[in-house]
Amino acid sequence: MREESYDFLKRLLCTPGPSGREEAASRVWREEAEGFAAEVRGDRMGNSFATLNPGGRPRVMLSGHIDEIGLIVTHVDEQGLVRFKGVGGWDPQVLVGQRVRIQTGDGVVRGVIGKKAIHVMEAEERKKVSEIKSLWIDVGAKDAEEARRMVRVGDVAVLDQEPVELPNGRLASRSLDNRMGAFVVLEALRLLAEEGGDLSAEVVAVATVQEEVGVYGARGAAFGLDPDAAIAVDVTHATDTPGIPKNEYGEHPLGSGPVIGRASVLSPVVTEGLIEAAEREGIPYTLEADSSRTGTDADAIHLSRAGIATGLVSCPNRYMHSPNEMVELGDLEGCARLIAAYVRSLGPGSDFVR
Repeated sequence: MREESYDFLKRLLCTPGPSGREEAASRVWREEAEGFAAEVRGDRMGNSFATLNPGGRPRVMLSGHIDEIGLIVTHVDEQGLVRFKGVGGWDPQVLVGQRVRIQTGDGVVRGVIGKKAIHVMEAEERKKVSEIKSLWIDVGAKDAEEARRMVRVGDVAVLDQEPVELPNGRLASRSLDNRMGAFVVLEALRLLAEEGGDLSAEVVAVATVQEEVGVYGARGAAFGLDPDAAIAVDVTHATDTPGIPKNEYGEHPLGSGPVIGRASVLSPVVTEGLIEAAEREGIPYTLEADSSRTGTDADAIHLSRAGIATGLVSCPNRYMHSPNEMVELGDLEGCARLIAAYVRSLGPGSDFVR
């Protein structure tokens, strides 16, 4: 991966942006887009748009959600301990002992997630899994009054985890689900911009919001854009770790390239076009099947207005919804190259009617 793109990816990963409070991460994305897009803007939901070749046909939406799972403050008790709920789907076991960054009106407040130590648990307690309602955030306050000066109900938080570079081009970080997708759609737009030539399509990369709490941002963005076709980009489970049955989830190890989705809600026209582009460009890929919904922005986009022809490209990801998700950088590059190749193949007469 080129150095400038890698630096942008790491800036995205380091910037907090839980669902509903994505503004900081969105600013990073928009600033990068201004270097090559013809138009960069936001909307009232917080979605970000970067357009290439405005007025071209067909209009193609590239969607990657920029929000991450996080926490939200629900109560400060009399000891000054901060109670919270999850924003998005957490396995509470991975939260125990984590450091957090709470986003407040006065800046970042750091804390740690605590629970009763094993030494003072009863035998039966030790056998039980942790629940979020039994955890708290300790911000170091001496009492409730001090804690309530530091944070207030409704403040959001993310885990305090920076990216870690590992061998074989692998990267571990929080928020790869799905800053990776927001990165890929903008990287695909950059590739199209730098290649120049006769690009027929108007291409709009969108960093959508609120995916982790209901694919809401993509719904609003797609309605406003009314594209002819769309490609959603997200992560999928890398299946090269213990305990993931390949007969259920397919075979998508790290390093195997983009994962092209085939599902009841996806357009076979777009899907076959993506497969043809991968084979034409010599980009390794795997296929993933879903019998109904995909759990991604694609589920909202394809239902917009009178229906939008939608495809799905995913990247293998280990340890999803954890503090240390893991991807391989070559897979991210492959996703961006695949999408750019497919979009470039479209002409003004491209027909997505089935």
